[in-house]
Amino acid sequence: MCPISNDSNGNGASAAAHELVRSSDPVHPANLIGEICRGMYNLGWVTGTGGGISIRQGDQVWIAPSGVQKERIKPEDIFVLTLKDRTLLRQPGRGLKESACTPLFYNAYTLRNAGSCIHSHSQNVVMVSMLWGKEFSISHQEMIKGVRIGGVGKALSYLDTLRVPIIENTPDEEDLTDGMAEAMSKYPDAPAVIVRRHGIYVWGETWEKAKTQIECLDYLCELAVKMRLAGLRTVMDEGEVIVPGY
Repeated sequence: MCPISNDSNGNGASAAAHELVRSSDPVHPANLIGEICRGMYNLGWVTGTGGGISIRQGDQVWIAPSGVQKERIKPEDIFVLTLKDRTLLRQPGRGLKESACTPLFYNAYTLRNAGSCIHSHSQNVVMVSMLWGKEFSISHQEMIKGVRIGGVGKALSYLDTLRVPIIENTPDEEDLTDGMAEAMSKYPDAPAVIVRRHGIYVWGETWEKAKTQIECLDYLCELAVKMRLAGLRTVMDEGEVIVPGY
């Protein structure tokens, strides 16, 4: 399919391109992206235009634009690309730019067959990235059960140890692509990749599962930071029972 350069409000693209982001269905990707971004903004995860989200359906991918106020995103602001070769099927025009996170979102699609990938700049994750080395780990916490093996497999249990790789940040977002892919290869069971002093990429089989996992991971990161600052270990040894002192 040939790329389409602008939407019907931006110097005359085809009606077919406009229809890719026009739907009365509240769970259509173009409607969901704005809704989820507003929720993340209210949590403080995507302030200052940071962060983003992408949703895949079949061989098409919807992606939030780059450098915009995430709480104000509308369906007509969304880019649509092919899954196979990232051909632009629809771009909004009006000076909006395709997300710099695009190649990292595609890591989730090509390496994990994910249905959605979310990028957060949460301070909880950033703190974890500065307090842990090359890997964040935590065990014996109820919210681990909301996280899935590899992001798309079965749910972890309370007794499992969650391990998430931490990679170094780069000046430009797209330069993280290879480092993220390498970390995903080294940690096939990880549901996410943390970027030091930057944020986290989380994926899931569907947008619902990706959203659930990033919420659980953020909770666990916040808890882990508090545990470490309180002098508590985040991973228990096998068979260990810790009785709090009084």
